Amino acid sequence: MRSLTRSSTAFEQGAPTGVTLLDVGAEPSFGRGRRPRTPAQAWTALLDGNRRFAAGAPQHPNQDVAHRVDTADGQAPFAVVLGCSDSRVAAEIIFDRGIGDLFVVRTAGHLLGTDALASVEFAVHSLHTPLVVVLGHDRCGAVEAAVAAAESGETPPGYQRAIVEHLLPCVLAAKARGVTDRDDIGRAHITSTVDLLVRRSGLVREAVAKNRCAIVGASYQLRHGEVHPIGSVGQLELKPGSAVPTYEAS
Repeated sequence: MRSLTRSSTAFEQGAPTGVTLLDVGAEPSFGRGRRPRTPAQAWTALLDGNRRFAAGAPQHPNQDVAHRVDTADGQAPFAVVLGCSDSRVAAEIIFDRGIGDLFVVRTAGHLLGTDALASVEFAVHSLHTPLVVVLGHDRCGAVEAAVAAAESGETPPGYQRAIVEHLLPCVLAAKARGVTDRDDIGRAHITSTVDLLVRRSGLVREAVAKNRCAIVGASYQLRHGEVHPIGSVGQLELKPGSAVPTYEAS
């Protein structure tokens, strides 16, 4: 599987800066003020929560009545999670977070269509969210359907076909490199989604280039409950041992 190869220092900075329809309301509050402010703080909070969840010791933070009331007038999530719609990969649960913590965008196979891209941009640009996580997982049904279609030449019925068609280029590219394991193909798809987000969104590129935001690609293990990073974009000081390759200038 290829490593991530794009540098935040090489990002374009031509994103629009005018007011948009997403610029609504005042600066959102975060209840009692415990919101992580930097990409590193946000990633650490997610890792800590996932460790609690995987160990079977979740704390269920920010789910009490007082926090619900505190966040009623505005949201300030500290991370965007672009994840798969799989019912076993609920971001607030696997990261042990609560109300107002995460801005979650879910599609089958974490596909980055126009609506999903606009949602990510809303969180990064209008809510000032410092971290985006592209979250895939092992045994992904969307990836398996695309692999099956590549092998058989047959696609699923109805609009499910669109999912497979979006994934096929990544599947075929992986196979061309000799990658056949479906979980390895899934991880390549996570990398591809991160790259697509960086290429398509001027607003996200600008936020990363100005060190207001970072992006992490990660994979969740269904059986063990653990989230493992695959790659990152932007200035993000990760804990030793996480072994996350960053985008280098190309």
